Amino acid sequence: MTVEQDGLLQKAHRNIRSAKLLLADGDYDTAVSRAYYAMFYIAEALLLSRGLAYSKHSAVIAAFGREFAKAGVLPPQFHAHLRAASEARNISDYQLASHVTEEDTVRHISRAEELFTAGEAFLKSSSPTW
Repeated sequence: MTVEQDGLLQKAHRNIRSAKLLLADGDYDTAVSRAYYAMFYIAEALLLSRGLAYSKHSAVIAAFGREFAKAGVLPPQFHAHLRAASEARNISDYQLASHVTEEDTVRHISRAEELFTAGEAFLKSSSPTW
């Protein structure tokens, strides 16, 4: 695992921890946003293992789907979860009344944790240590 990939995983871990704190405080909108960013950073770290980096969120999400979900490297539901979290984040960040529920928030955080576990395991097993 490269230093950059490790840094992205650390950032993802911090965002999951922040999401849980925000959930406990009842701030579902911001918690969902943090869960999405955790997933996004994990996707970026995974894409780096393929030598790929993108500047747009949509490009990261599409490339993650192509390189990991459709290729059968990781379960395809991770791509679906990333897309769903992206949509929830856009609603919670940009709409006045997002209607994100506690249940939605818990689900996105749980999915971020699952992707973190899978992504970390993949990077530790398949990437050279630099």
